[in-house]
Amino acid sequence: MKDMSFTEHLSELRTTVIRVLVIWGFGFGICYTFGDKIADFLLSPLRNALGGEGEIVFLEIFDKVLAKFQLGFWAGIILTSPIWFFELWRFIKPALYEKELKVVRPFMLVGFILFICGVLFGYYIAFPFAFDLILNFNVSSVAEIRASINLRAYLVMFSKILLFLGLIFQLPNLLLILGFMGIVTKQSLGKIRPYVYVGFAVISAMLTPPDPTTLILLWVPLVSLYELGILGVSLIVHPYLRRKHLG
Repeated sequence: MKDMSFTEHLSELRTTVIRVLVIWGFGFGICYTFGDKIADFLLSPLRNALGGEGEIVFLEIFDKVLAKFQLGFWAGIILTSPIWFFELWRFIKPALYEKELKVVRPFMLVGFILFICGVLFGYYIAFPFAFDLILNFNVSSVAEIRASINLRAYLVMFSKILLFLGLIFQLPNLLLILGFMGIVTKQSLGKIRPYVYVGFAVISAMLTPPDPTTLILLWVPLVSLYELGILGVSLIVHPYLRRKHLG
């Protein structure tokens, strides 16, 4: 552990923030350069759901340009996630003892893996299912109905939600860290389970269209992540703290 004054901590934080911003700047440049290819990739689930029965349009003269800039912003954050995870690790590392380093180090790798899992879950599972359900909801018997999807609104929404899912998938990691810090236990997490479930339902309702199927589609993964976190606290944190106490 490295002893640092408050001023040194602030200086190190500033340096870390600057490095992250520079890294994101490079990521933005790359994503902006390949913006058309990234847009095609993100539009693929929507095109499959439309199945030729709709169109993707831009409504304002600058929509395509703004869409490319905004897509570069959000995609740049996702693209550079391995590096800013590493920068976060570099920032907190000096404040930890050697024993704490051994405990915390795996969380950085696990956090990155969970982040990628969240993004992949959104792209390959949540969005295709939601698009197919919403676009075909209760209109099969109505003739000559075509969907017109705003290009910029879709790309920005898709990018934001993918990033959000990547962060939400950090929940088990967060619970493990809180467990090692002694803030939560499997018993305390179990006691607040009903309230957490209700909270997840509220969050899911706010983030999804007003139908129960898409709400459940987001609610179930959130609940599963919470339960995975409790399981991790039970199987990893408690035995470790028990051995540490006995030692």
